[in-house]
Amino acid sequence: MDLEEKVVKSVSRYKGEIVDVYQQTVELPDGTLANRDVVKHQDAIAILALTADGKAIFEKQWRAPIAKPTIEIPAGKVEPGEDFLETAKRELNEETGYAAGKIEKMVGFYSAPGFTDEYMTVYKATDLKPVEDKLPRDQGENLKVFELSLSEALKAIEDGKIEDAKTVLAIYHWQATTK
Repeated sequence: MDLEEKVVKSVSRYKGEIVDVYQQTVELPDGTLANRDVVKHQDAIAILALTADGKAIFEKQWRAPIAKPTIEIPAGKVEPGEDFLETAKRELNEETGYAAGKIEKMVGFYSAPGFTDEYMTVYKATDLKPVEDKLPRDQGENLKVFELSLSEALKAIEDGKIEDAKTVLAIYHWQATTK
């Protein structure tokens, strides 16, 4: 069975700094029409940054859509023309003040394909060294940076303190690949 939906009409409803929202009319494989709300978002990266003593770097920050702080791994948007790996290096510098001697792709995924096209790539960064020329954080970005061991991170998930999907995925990947 063919599952492809063909966009018949797309109307821009909102253009913002972070997202653009469209209302689409699509033709389904059986010929009927349906409506879709689509959020366009820049691609993004996230970094599981592991310290020499076996901890990971996390950050706590306020998230307006859920009206509370979250605990997350460092992450950020891929700027136009920027390579995903370069974004990861830049965000690691901006948000933590570190550079990685080794950085490798762990996984890539669509964050919520039911309504957005955002694609996120998660990297693992090791052999961390403090940077001499720390890049400034994005305007309005207030972060509390701290470290957790794997057992502390797993407990934070269990206790409902870590609820961010990319962070949960990265922690479970960390657990699965730890010997």
